[in-house]
Amino acid sequence: MSTATTGTSPDLTIPGRAELPLWRLYALRFGYLILGGGLVVYKWPLLVTHEKPWPLMSSVVVCMLVAMSILALLGLRHPVRMLPILLFETAWKVIWLAVVALPLWRDDRMDAAALELTSEILWVVIILAVIPWRYVYSTYLAGRGDRWR
Repeated sequence: MSTATTGTSPDLTIPGRAELPLWRLYALRFGYLILGGGLVVYKWPLLVTHEKPWPLMSSVVVCMLVAMSILALLGLRHPVRMLPILLFETAWKVIWLAVVALPLWRDDRMDAAALELTSEILWVVIILAVIPWRYVYSTYLAGRGDRWR
């Protein structure tokens, strides 16, 4: 029994883009595991056992982080396709460190809560280390964008 195709499928590959080496894919998977696994351990219990009524901003943050953990775990299967999740994680953490933590530290006003949060956010160095920055540059900045029409 043979299968016949009735139409042609569009070629969705991007010409000229080199594949990442296997070690890089495993490094990305490690980053997704750290991100997704950490959020599963620390944020999922808050989703289930939160106080009632749940403070508005706390609920938003926890729900967003649980959603991010789901997408990060999907990155274990599709490490290159899910790169924007790692880029988002990197962006918000670097912005927070630069705009919130650094001024507090520089002005010697970092309290225990800010210090604890800063130490948690500094785990971003792992994500920064596993992101294939040359690939990010060639794909998202120097590469052709998607068509508008």
